[in-house]
Amino acid sequence: MSEVKDTQDYPKVEIAVKNFGPIAEANIDLRPLTVFVGPSNTGKTYFSTLIYALHDIYIGLLEFGLLSLYKSGSVIGLLNDLLNDSNISEVEIQDLLKKLEMKQIKFKMSDFPMVMQEKLITIFKDTDPFEEEILNEIKNCFDLNSILDIIRLSQEQRCEMDIFLRVSEGNQEKWKFKIMTSESEVNLKSSTPIDSPFNDEIVLLPEDYSVFGELHDENRVRIKSFSHPVGPSGYYLPSARSGIMQSHRIIASSLVKRTTRVGLELFPDVPTMSGVTADFMERIILYEEKPPYPGMKQLAESLESDVLAGQIRLTLSSSGYPDFRYVPNGSNSEIPLNQSSSMVSELSPLVLFLRSGIKPGDTLIIEEPEAHLHPGAQADMAVILARLVRAGVRVIITTHSDWLLQEIGNLILEGLIEDKTDEPASWLLPEEVGAWHFQKDKPVKEIAFHPRRGFSPKDYQDVAEGLYNRSVNLQQKYEKQKGESEREST
Repeated sequence: MSEVKDTQDYPKVEIAVKNFGPIAEANIDLRPLTVFVGPSNTGKTYFSTLIYALHDIYIGLLEFGLLSLYKSGSVIGLLNDLLNDSNISEVEIQDLLKKLEMKQIKFKMSDFPMVMQEKLITIFKDTDPFEEEILNEIKNCFDLNSILDIIRLSQEQRCEMDIFLRVSEGNQEKWKFKIMTSESEVNLKSSTPIDSPFNDEIVLLPEDYSVFGELHDENRVRIKSFSHPVGPSGYYLPSARSGIMQSHRIIASSLVKRTTRVGLELFPDVPTMSGVTADFMERIILYEEKPPYPGMKQLAESLESDVLAGQIRLTLSSSGYPDFRYVPNGSNSEIPLNQSSSMVSELSPLVLFLRSGIKPGDTLIIEEPEAHLHPGAQADMAVILARLVRAGVRVIITTHSDWLLQEIGNLILEGLIEDKTDEPASWLLPEEVGAWHFQKDKPVKEIAFHPRRGFSPKDYQDVAEGLYNRSVNLQQKYEKQKGESEREST
């Protein structure tokens, strides 16, 4: 049980939308593994893209607090003023320094002396609440001129659209906002804990932050620098990843040519792309091998050995851009991705990100991880997703695969069994998985897990039943026709 990740380590994220693109209504809370199923053109990708946009905004919001003020020098100056304030005793100063230098703690508002708490509240309330950034990030990720362009249409008329987000951790609300639109205007209301009545337990500095000080005149201490680890990141593997992986060198060279003045003159009407696709392409084109985070290298190797039956290798082309090759197991031949199977080009970016980027605490969104995979490989892919969850990565997928859903159900059953024998751990718990059913012109509904049926969307059952009835009907007609032919021949 030592490998279990406490699901409470993840902030609780609730997102609700109404008349958003193809989605009539949805109210979804993200789990360690969140699964979107349903027919095409029902909004699974729309909602996934919204999650990616909001994740980027939220990470920016984390920087919006005391961290960004440190970087700008505001709080550094405030700290130095405080540390040299004659009204502050040496005991209080030393106590503050000890708290700042300690690791493995969360530094709270109540850890500051009262005089500094009052100044910090003033600074926070005078800071831009990121409203413009929220709208710009959503427009960028969806490649929109206006956020009004994403409103659901009813009989060629725009409906009123709502987007609501709440992020909380434990009993502390981190952030919430609501976007309300009419046919011609957008209203946004955003709030952070600092907007509400003062809370002593507001966390300002997450774990593992360190502040260093130095002595100066009169033996007072000056805060001289601030360091912190890399924060959580978001990764989105779009459905177009196979084509991008097979042609990324051509795309890169084309982009280089268009950066010159001549290039800009030759291509004055270059179309734009969504922020999701642009971010993915940037990560691929600028990819560098870095030391993987603990556990992620083993996950990448499992994906290569269990699903790809080969390795993804990186070399640099003559132009300096990365060139990715596939090497089948038992062979030394390096096959360019544009000559390898579509399965390889679909999964190679996940291998690369696991080797040089994804870490515990990150969010990974994958559209159709089963694409171009044999049913057996789809089941193997479910195991990889579960191992990511066990490693502390929040995973969101869209899927049409019954095999993938069935194996996720099996992994939940395995999690309910006390004697877990698999190594490395790939089991799941019911509360760690949320499956949501998207349907045209209907509210999105959660699919409850059943120990016998697993996750079984009704439309999957309808298709299976329809195929079975059609097969029985055709067999009966065939047997009847065959019997009549035999009687006529005798």
